[in-house]
Amino acid sequence: MPKQKIRSIKEINERIKKGDVVVVTAEEMVEIVKKHGAKRAAREVDVVTTGTFSPMCSSGAFINFGHSKPPIKAHRVWLNNVPAYAGLAAVDIYIGATEPAEDDPLNKIHPGQFRYGGGHVIQDLVSGKKVELRAIAYGTDCYPKKELKKKISLKDIPDATMVNPRNSYQSYNCAINLSKKTKYTYMGVLKPNGTNINYATAGQLSPLFNDPYLMTIGIGTRIFLGGAKGYVIGPGTQYRYNVQRTEKGIPMEPGATLMVMGNLKEMSPKWIAGVSILGYGCSLAVGIGIPIPVINEDMARFTGISDEDILMRIVDYGNDYPKGEVKTLGMVSYAELRSGTVRFRGQDVQAVPVSSCKKAREIAEILKDQIKKGEFLLTEPVSPFPGARFAWE
Repeated sequence: MPKQKIRSIKEINERIKKGDVVVVTAEEMVEIVKKHGAKRAAREVDVVTTGTFSPMCSSGAFINFGHSKPPIKAHRVWLNNVPAYAGLAAVDIYIGATEPAEDDPLNKIHPGQFRYGGGHVIQDLVSGKKVELRAIAYGTDCYPKKELKKKISLKDIPDATMVNPRNSYQSYNCAINLSKKTKYTYMGVLKPNGTNINYATAGQLSPLFNDPYLMTIGIGTRIFLGGAKGYVIGPGTQYRYNVQRTEKGIPMEPGATLMVMGNLKEMSPKWIAGVSILGYGCSLAVGIGIPIPVINEDMARFTGISDEDILMRIVDYGNDYPKGEVKTLGMVSYAELRSGTVRFRGQDVQAVPVSSCKKAREIAEILKDQIKKGEFLLTEPVSPFPGARFAWE
């Protein structure tokens, strides 16, 4: 059972409005809990801020590009020659982060470079650039136009909303390649014979490690998304709650994920960046930060988890993963990974991050500053995720 509630989100918001809220980053909370214990930390800290910045493939944006004269019911649409999905309504489209340009050679010349795709289109729009929209249609009595070509920017169009089906993975695999050939994966380039281990997440800064049982995060949680205020709108795709955990409750395998949304027009190219993954495809790096309310001792303890507490599984992406077989070859702490070298089967192996801890730290600091200034209030979610239970219930 959760520890007795110390404060409510409503009470925390009142303190934010008055300017006397106590807010620290997840890294700072680690030291506070180590020094003073979770019980005292729970009494003294109101909010803990988190952050992550990493390629998040399951991302994209809904765009309404506005009606033309005469009007058009778009059948197929391209943005800077990147196909967008037009099966929504007359001028509503969805551009996915991993969609490559129409004329991209893909992996015909291996490894493909995937220089431009949906993620880059989104970054260009957020950067204030104009992109070329091209649309074709079959024509109807009410929408007679059959072809449209024009330049658009976020300022020109009526609506642009980022909606990402799966972001902010709670834990993930460490990827190694035990085959004899170099492998090009979504976890980056993996050299043969176990030469390097690539890993993701921001460790002790990562949002869902700081609330491992989703006791304060649910549908309606306000977050930092791409430099703007966004919201959690549901569990992300591939969401899993019943996973193997450590004694401290931290998942030891891919667990929860978030479906999020925010106003693309308010976002910054610093926190939304197109990514080209050699030999794999296009993606989008997304910055996310979530404030965790310290409403009881449990939440103080969870937000006090350190990189040493986080264990991640090692998986062979050279042989097992391509066969659909995910075998755990060993466990390694996030602290070991961040040291740059991991001991695996008697050998020292280089550990390479695909997420940016530096930017995750900056997001947590930005969110902390916004809360201290009264610019960011917390929300009480309207519904928990499957399997989860709110701490105040």
